[in-house]
Amino acid sequence: MSRALPKYNKRRVAVIGGAAALALTGAVVVNSALAGETSKKSGTNAQTLASPGTISCPDVAPQLPAIPATAKAEVDRNLALLNTQIAEANKRLVDTVGQGGPNFVNNAILGPLKDKRVATVNRIATAIGRTAAKPQGLDALAPCALNGGGVNGGGAATPSAAASQPAGNAGNNGNAGNGGNAGNAGAAGTISCPDVASQLPAIPATAKAEVDRNLALLNTQIAEANKRLVDTVGQGGPNFVNNAILGPLKDKRVATVNRIATAIGRTAAKPQGLDALAPCALNK
Repeated sequence: MSRALPKYNKRRVAVIGGAAALALTGAVVVNSALAGETSKKSGTNAQTLASPGTISCPDVAPQLPAIPATAKAEVDRNLALLNTQIAEANKRLVDTVGQGGPNFVNNAILGPLKDKRVATVNRIATAIGRTAAKPQGLDALAPCALNGGGVNGGGAATPSAAASQPAGNAGNNGNAGNGGNAGNAGAAGTISCPDVASQLPAIPATAKAEVDRNLALLNTQIAEANKRLVDTVGQGGPNFVNNAILGPLKDKRVATVNRIATAIGRTAAKPQGLDALAPCALNK
């Protein structure tokens, strides 16, 4: 037979029930606040908050011999271009923080920068070599490195064996949401480039060996780019192929077709507009 609770027991039960409800309400509030905080933070990629670091390159000017007066303007122009290239690379480093995979900086920034610097220091050497001894080994000054930055997904930035460049950029690597490459997922496709040989004028006999050597180099560059296309399937973000393969290939081809034009131009009319044949495309 049920018995009515005494008055004081009823009051006690009411107090306990109220306390439990209050505690539960507090837990809900705290949990809601934490959930809101987590949700807010999850929208920010922690890597985008890291400093991207800066790019440093060997100084070319102190490594040059005496510059003939006839070459000074061209050399100065190309030395200024080297500085512009570094500034542009540093800007890109900042603009792309959080993009790409662990090798994004090497592939999309340091690699193309090295190719541009190779072409530029070669122009400097050629300018000096027209009226004095041509400086050798300037290509060794082309590779640059990443200084500072945040934490690399694979550890601290380490130099690569080939070019003494860092393996990755802490601020620019490992965006998990960008691991797939829309342009390079599944079948790699192939790279096609405009045919340069068919666009050349008559080649003087004195230039034939150099022109043939550079035409062969153009084919080698395409073959290397196609191999890289296959080796990197699934890497990087949607612009990986453009930034890390087609872009560097274009820079290499610009330098090569310029050498072809220069070789022909020594003893005949220098062909113009060959740079328009440098860009290549991805065929799926």
